[in-house]
Amino acid sequence: MTLKECKKEEKADREFQKKFKFEGSINVLTQMMVDPAVTEKKGGGKNLPLRRGEILDVIQFTNQEQILCRNSQRRCKSVGAEALPA
Repeated sequence: MTLKECKKEEKADREFQKKFKFEGSINVLTQMMVDPAVTEKKGGGKNLPLRRGEILDVIQFTNQEQILCRNSQRRCKSVGAEALPA
């Protein structure tokens, strides 16, 4: 990874910690694939845009309906639990 990419990732992580008031380091709990049968969503606000079959990094299970995830573009937002298979 180049220095420029590394700094870009660090900046994205700092913004995530500030936005979600997240303490400590960001640890990926697991990776999950978006259900291929779910309809694609644009996202916006607090929700992450979803594409069928996309692999997401799960950062935190916030509650029964929402999961805090990061996509391949390192965008961190909430995802509805119905979009991810159990």
